[in-house]
Amino acid sequence: MKLDLPKIIRKRKKRTGRGYGSGRGGHTVGRGQKGQKSRGKINILFEGVKMKKSFIKRLPVLRGKGKFKAKGKPLIIKLGYLNLIPTGSKVDLDLLVKYGIVKKDDAAVFGVKILGDGQVTKKFAIDVPISKSAAKKIEEAGGKIV
Repeated sequence: MKLDLPKIIRKRKKRTGRGYGSGRGGHTVGRGQKGQKSRGKINILFEGVKMKKSFIKRLPVLRGKGKFKAKGKPLIIKLGYLNLIPTGSKVDLDLLVKYGIVKKDDAAVFGVKILGDGQVTKKFAIDVPISKSAAKKIEEAGGKIV
């Protein structure tokens, strides 16, 4: 009779203090000689073993902290990128996503703002937040801000 059994690759972890056959049995079973750690479990709130700050104090207490902070700064679009969009179109989030200027998920979370870096040659109706310098350049090109 021949058995084809698979080889055992992983060894079990040694269970300390379960007799000599366990590989970790007898006398101190790898725990050192005396002290609290050699005898049983230590409560996680115990602060005497190499901890500088209390466990409770290290846990983040976020109840009211950061409650009124902004979610994040808006995505910045340079004015020059608007030249990718056809003349006379109304610039809003959907149009910017359609032409691949911003990603849909990011724009929904953070919002969008157009800054006045670059030149614009086409007329647009802008329906997103915009800086003063960018607004001035768009109005000079014949566009308008909604």
